[in-house]
Amino acid sequence: MQKDLLGQDVFLIGPPGPLRRSVAMQYLELTKREVEYLALSRDTTETDLKQRREIRAGTAYYVDQCAVRAATEGRILVLEGLEKAERNVLPVLNNLLENREMQLEDGRFLVSAERYDKLLKEHKKEELDAWKLVRVSEDFRVIALGLPVPRYLGNPLDPPLRSRFQARDIYCLPFKDHLALLYCIGSNVATERMSQLLSFATTLCTQESSALGLPDFPLDSLSSIIKILNSFPRMSIQRLIHWLYPYEVLLGKEGKTAVEDALKRFDLRDSTNPSVPTRVTNVRKRGNDQGFQADVTVHIAGKEVTFQVPAGTQPASLHSGPRGFVRTPSHDQLLAEMMLSHMVKDICLVGAKGCGKTVVAKEFSAALGYNIESFMLYQDMTARDLLQQRYTLPNGDTSWRPSPLITAALEGKLVILDGLHRVNPGTLAVLQRLIHDREITLYDGTILLREDRYEKLKEELQLSDEDIGQRSVFPIHPSFRIMALAEPPVVGSATQQWLVPELLTLFLFHYMKPLSKSEERRVINEKVSTVPSAVVEQLLRLTHKLRETQDPRAQSLASSLSTRQLLRVCRRLSHYPDESLGHAINKACLSRFLPNLAASALHKNLLDCGIHTSPAEAETADEDKALSCDISSGVLRIGAATIPVHSPNERMKVPDVLFYENKQHLMVMEDMLKDFLLGEHLLLVGNQGVGKNKIVDRFLYLLNRPREYLQLHRDTTVQSLTLQPSVKDGLVVYEDSPLVKAVKSGHVLVIDEADKAPTNVTCILKTLVESGEMILSDGRRLVANPASVSGRKNVVVIHPDFRMIVLANRPGFPFLGNDFFGTLGDIFSCHAVDNPKRDSELAMLRQYGPGVPEPVLQKLVAAFGELRSLADQGVINYPYSTREVVNIVKHLQKFPREGLSSVVRNVFDFDSYNNEMCEILMRILHKHGIPIGAKPSSVHLAKEFPLSDPKFMGYWKVNQLGNAQQKLLCSTRRIEVKGPLYFSVHAFPVERHEARSLSFTEERAFWSLPLHEVNFVCDVAVAQANDTENSLYVATCNPVSLYFMEMSSATGYYVDLYDIFPRTAGDIWQPLVTVAPLGGPLRGQVVLHEEQTNAVLLLDTNTHTIRQLLLSPETHQAPRRSSWWGSKEEKRHKMCKELSHKDVLVFYQEEGCHLVVLNVLEGCAHRISLPVSLKSVFLVAEDQWLLVESKTNQKYLLAKPVHMECEESPVFHLYAVSEEPAEAGFGVTAASEVVELQAVAGAPLSSENLSAAIGQKISSPNRLLSDEQNYATLVVGFPELRSPNEVYSWKRGSTLGKSQPLPPGPLYSVRPSKGRTTERINCVTLTAANQVVRVLAPGDVPLKDLYSKDVTPPQAAGYLEITDLTVKKLKYIPVPRSKSLTPYTSWLSMISDTDVLLAKLDDSGVVTADMGGHIRLWETSSESLRRSLQEWRSMIGQEDDRPVQITIERDSGLDASSPKHGKIDPDNTPHVGGNTWAGGTGGRDTAGLGGKGGPYRLDAGHKVYQVSQAEKDAVPEEVKRAAREMGEKAFKQRLKEIKMSEYDAATYEKFYGSVRRQVQMLRVILDSLQAKGKERQWLRHQAVGELDDTKIIDSLTGEKAIYKRRGELDPQLGSPLQKPKRLRLVVDVSGSMYRFNGVDGRLERSMEAACMVMEAFENYENKFKYDITGHSGDGFNIALVNSDKVPKNNKERLEVLKIMHAHAQFCMSGDHTLEGTEHAIREIAKEEADEYFVIVLSDANLERYGIPPARFAEALTINPQVNAFTIFIGSLGDQAGRLQRTLPAGRAFIAMDTKEIPQILQQIFTSTMLSGT
Repeated sequence: MQKDLLGQDVFLIGPPGPLRRSVAMQYLELTKREVEYLALSRDTTETDLKQRREIRAGTAYYVDQCAVRAATEGRILVLEGLEKAERNVLPVLNNLLENREMQLEDGRFLVSAERYDKLLKEHKKEELDAWKLVRVSEDFRVIALGLPVPRYLGNPLDPPLRSRFQARDIYCLPFKDHLALLYCIGSNVATERMSQLLSFATTLCTQESSALGLPDFPLDSLSSIIKILNSFPRMSIQRLIHWLYPYEVLLGKEGKTAVEDALKRFDLRDSTNPSVPTRVTNVRKRGNDQGFQADVTVHIAGKEVTFQVPAGTQPASLHSGPRGFVRTPSHDQLLAEMMLSHMVKDICLVGAKGCGKTVVAKEFSAALGYNIESFMLYQDMTARDLLQQRYTLPNGDTSWRPSPLITAALEGKLVILDGLHRVNPGTLAVLQRLIHDREITLYDGTILLREDRYEKLKEELQLSDEDIGQRSVFPIHPSFRIMALAEPPVVGSATQQWLVPELLTLFLFHYMKPLSKSEERRVINEKVSTVPSAVVEQLLRLTHKLRETQDPRAQSLASSLSTRQLLRVCRRLSHYPDESLGHAINKACLSRFLPNLAASALHKNLLDCGIHTSPAEAETADEDKALSCDISSGVLRIGAATIPVHSPNERMKVPDVLFYENKQHLMVMEDMLKDFLLGEHLLLVGNQGVGKNKIVDRFLYLLNRPREYLQLHRDTTVQSLTLQPSVKDGLVVYEDSPLVKAVKSGHVLVIDEADKAPTNVTCILKTLVESGEMILSDGRRLVANPASVSGRKNVVVIHPDFRMIVLANRPGFPFLGNDFFGTLGDIFSCHAVDNPKRDSELAMLRQYGPGVPEPVLQKLVAAFGELRSLADQGVINYPYSTREVVNIVKHLQKFPREGLSSVVRNVFDFDSYNNEMCEILMRILHKHGIPIGAKPSSVHLAKEFPLSDPKFMGYWKVNQLGNAQQKLLCSTRRIEVKGPLYFSVHAFPVERHEARSLSFTEERAFWSLPLHEVNFVCDVAVAQANDTENSLYVATCNPVSLYFMEMSSATGYYVDLYDIFPRTAGDIWQPLVTVAPLGGPLRGQVVLHEEQTNAVLLLDTNTHTIRQLLLSPETHQAPRRSSWWGSKEEKRHKMCKELSHKDVLVFYQEEGCHLVVLNVLEGCAHRISLPVSLKSVFLVAEDQWLLVESKTNQKYLLAKPVHMECEESPVFHLYAVSEEPAEAGFGVTAASEVVELQAVAGAPLSSENLSAAIGQKISSPNRLLSDEQNYATLVVGFPELRSPNEVYSWKRGSTLGKSQPLPPGPLYSVRPSKGRTTERINCVTLTAANQVVRVLAPGDVPLKDLYSKDVTPPQAAGYLEITDLTVKKLKYIPVPRSKSLTPYTSWLSMISDTDVLLAKLDDSGVVTADMGGHIRLWETSSESLRRSLQEWRSMIGQEDDRPVQITIERDSGLDASSPKHGKIDPDNTPHVGGNTWAGGTGGRDTAGLGGKGGPYRLDAGHKVYQVSQAEKDAVPEEVKRAAREMGEKAFKQRLKEIKMSEYDAATYEKFYGSVRRQVQMLRVILDSLQAKGKERQWLRHQAVGELDDTKIIDSLTGEKAIYKRRGELDPQLGSPLQKPKRLRLVVDVSGSMYRFNGVDGRLERSMEAACMVMEAFENYENKFKYDITGHSGDGFNIALVNSDKVPKNNKERLEVLKIMHAHAQFCMSGDHTLEGTEHAIREIAKEEADEYFVIVLSDANLERYGIPPARFAEALTINPQVNAFTIFIGSLGDQAGRLQRTLPAGRAFIAMDTKEIPQILQQIFTSTMLSGT
């Protein structure tokens, strides 16, 4: 009053709450002053304070606003919330406050009363009016209400404005007064309780509690809970405090403890059984005379208590809520508690998304007979959107339309404000007066009053409702209530802490807990009764496990499994019971696109809950089922799902695209159709270019459904989603957006790029999907239920056919979109769309490029498949998609002459400036045989030598004379089978490399088997797996195991047969296994034959069983272990396997006289006794064998009858074969040498090949043989013709093994001594290619002829010798040596005389396997080589026959003179071209980028202009030399500056070089995050820029601030500063690291990891603060890098690495991993930071020091705020694997190949650090 008398303006300052306002209003009521009230918000502009234009009858008039009205009429202007207004809005009042003067927009000028009165004495009133002077009343005052900033959020007061006010602090009521007030209200409540309550509340408003970070307790709302206590004296006080101050939801751990302590102190804790209302038992509406009230009876503490609450305008009924609402005890209790709150105040329901808030709100409103008004809140919402919006009347006049909130207030509805957490708190400030006092003043001057005040006013003024209505005063309906819905605030987050002290004063808060397991089970069983209970049980176990965990990644998964999503999963499973639960969960969590750590956490939790799903299994199951899609008689069928085809009105809106069906897309479409039939809206998430749009368009085409298409982008606003305003003839008209059109006409709305729009915009789709309601900006409303339309205008019914299909890119890097899935994923049915699998993609590409050769398509698919998997692992950033492959194939189809290698550059040239990326791409393209970078001339085939002519050697005669032919009887018996045993098959990935990527050679491809270092290969075999595929089988013998795989497959398998063949004991037993794959019906089965024990095993790779076949009775005794492998048998057993593809095998013993013919398919063995002792057996035809006698080398032919049944014992014929030499002339016959056969072809050469070989046209049976003395031997006429058969040989110069002395070297010293033969004869005959291929030791190869003198021959394991009889040429191809070799050299030498084994691959080539397990495929046939070369050249593309093109080259005409550093520009402006400044681009002579002739590169941070390569090459030589010298000089200068020697520089480069790529990738990610953080936002209310659609009416009236423009958004007022993230790397520098570094390089890898961290985070200190500590036997906290003193240059970084190395070398032994981890976690959490990370590098050597894994797990999770990870680098045995299984999911990594460490660090950073950035 004093200030009022002084004529001064007052500022009432104090904590949030209605107290200041009520003080001001009471004063005004007492002094009977008129008031103009304005609640300021961030949307308040100058026009709201001074004057606003309105159009009346086509003319714009100015309408005075509150400040002008108050000044001229002499009222009091009350401005509430000064801290909310944006800066520069309030200064318009400065002059009015100070001098009572103000210039108005319409030309008038306000003048203070004294001045006006003075002027009036001198001038007439008419003159003053003509000058447009207006008198300001002397009664005009301003009362401002505000919060103290900085304690609360908001803008600090502008000093000039502040100086014009007199302040008064209105703190909370004094304790005694407040207590007295509470005594008045709560007459039934114990006084002691009230004083305790008030003391508790006051404690939480002290300075100390705010220092703890606790928000103020809403003292003003205490009265409302006292009212509740008054009706329910026994009610739990702690529960009531929860409603006022929901500290469980609001505060972190420390805050909760502080509040709990205060409760304890004032004795307000609950007793053991607190009394809370458990359920509402009855609701009865009162008679009409009672107004809108209802009697509600609740059950509390065993009693029924009835009380009165406001009720709606409809009849009330307790069970008339939404259909299908399932009541659970917690719902009942929540509803009962809400009834109590409803008695006194508005309610806010807080609960996680998808937990059922909306349903509960509807149930509550129905119980009390309320009509609901849903109001979706969004982030950009303005105060106008909340209260009133402008629109134009049909005649063009402007007017105001009330928002749903205001209409509800007038009509007495329940308003549901959905999404309170999204709205800016400054915007909500306009509702404070409505919520506290039930009064509000609107923009058009309308005043809404509480009903009792309205009635009182009516009485005082004696006016009717109409009269008051004409003065724009209306009563607020007594039933009107607000219910807000919000998600819980994120504790500890700077941005998502929406529950500020101001909001706490507005509502009573009820936290809706997620349902308990039993309740959720009940909800599911009632809503979806047909789903199997076992499935529900598993699902709930998983969900609750994820919800209860402390791990933040698992909690984020739990949000994807809300109750809403669980119901969807169960509905789907009840309709499609054959689907797996794992598939449904992976779909709901979108596990395909989860970061690696989250995916592993999900997988581990799924397994723990017994839900078995490995994506691979699911995929193979899916691939097995045949899918098709067809339309017959009006019904569409995709896979197993069917739907009638729609018949639309608008045919032209049905999409029709080019679509080639493939299995995978059909699977997605089948999945979509199933959800579509269940009535779901769909969300498709995937990388770019995987065909999301194609799939949707095809899907709609098949369904025949019209579509509306909406593309979202960064500037999409809520308005543009729904309506597009425009002006026609001076009227604002709204055009429907595709969304509204689709809703009206029942089309399918396709929303594309949903992740590009801000999530606060897309969230308005939630009400549309969820409750089927939405309010449009022109006031119309969309509703789903036609029943609720009756008689309401402006209502659009949602067409029952309306559906939404939303497309979005996957969340996370590199898309950097908004996380649409995270915010809205659970209201859609989600489908992950991935690139098609290999077969699907191939099928599709064949249709796009029918003319493109199949191998080319396969190479493309394989290369892109690998690039995608690298993108998934995070090795490369860009996820290559099907779209790119399709474009390449289309190009090749149209321009077949263009080479593949040049076409793929269209995709990969984007990365051509990134060297690291280029290396990876080149490696992968070359690996898959795409010859990028190869020249047509780089053909490196082996050198050819001429082959001498064949020499006629004599005859072979098959003697039938006398006793030379014998009939042999044989005994036949069924074979006995022991077994089966089951074995486990282990899969391994095959890294197959195409060998012809850079040059064309005979080698086709190579890969390695994962052999153990002491293991080695002892046999190789190839079998046909199917018509197109060959299978490879490789046997190894230490331990005995079998590796098998399809040749082109990416996966191989191995079986360890260690249990069946015992480990070798010293030198006693060296097993040697031969492998024979079977064919025909037994395809996929293999016979293994061990040569010493004659054990025959049948392995079935399809069923994973193994059986032993007992061929003869003597092998029947169970093998005695000791004798089985203890006694050295002198002679080995052999297996002849050439007929294995016909399932026939032959067994014999060296120097034995029995032959066993085994037919595996028929299961019988024929045993033949021979009159000769055998040396070797060769198959010459299907029923004939060539036997060689052991002593004399005499040959015999054994023929069997054609039909040999198992039952009968057939007769075999034995013929002697005599060799007669050619006549030597003069009747002397030369004694023929004894030739030892090595290989005999089992089939004849074709007539062409035979004629070419002998050089005369001939057609005859023949066989090709090979031996040690001849390159090849042909026997013409053998074996069918009984006449003498001519023998032709191609003689060697010297017998193999005798020619040249072996070169010295470790590999050659242990070869077999002569006279002892090896077990494997590496020689094969390729009859189709007319070739003999064998492997020779380097000593048998004419190296002198092969390599010129100055060339050192390569280190080869052996040489392939190819004898080609068609072209009469010899070739020698070196087979590269294996990198590692087993130490068992004598054993090796027994197997083969080279380190390579050979087997026939097909007609055109062979396969070799070296002892170390490296497999190589060779193409030897000259014909197929010619074809392959042609294909290879066409892949590179012809460069030479292109048409000549005219090129005009413009040289810059300026020469590069001499290099120099250049001048340094003080302003650092960009310089392009020229040769003056340093750091320019595209110039010459100076240091810069992209130019020519400069000394070295210098980046000044500008865009680079590149000089053409040709112009660079044209730089004179002496300039280049000078540039080089200058570059070296600058490098040395730099080293000198940082005092680093060149040796040190090289050492550091070694470490940095191995992590350079990961460092770069991390920096790319960090940069993009920084860029995303700095993205500019729309600034509204601007005077220049683009027209803001929301202000189109203001623009009509001629206002100025109607534009928006992009700019840096100022941080929200008072929002805490972004703190950096903290990282601590704890490295193991113990002695064991140094000791075992030689074994696995673990210390070096630790040093590399440290180097990577130091390099990657350089210059990001403001975002990430890191330090590095070490632990060893010396201690657990060895400081290596401190966060405040990080190394700045390479020298300092190298120092750190040197310290690590030296410490590990000289420290004491012992282990402090545990202490180091715990100390790091405790220390790091003491600092203020946004997020904490501790990464521990350790070897898994914990057990040795007696540290149990559980103890380590405890250490890692000691503080849930700190993300702690461990990486095990080095492990003895499988220690690390065992440890990893016991530690929490996603917390432990194993990096056995320590190159993975940078990769793992990158995974950790990308999936966690970046989640919140």
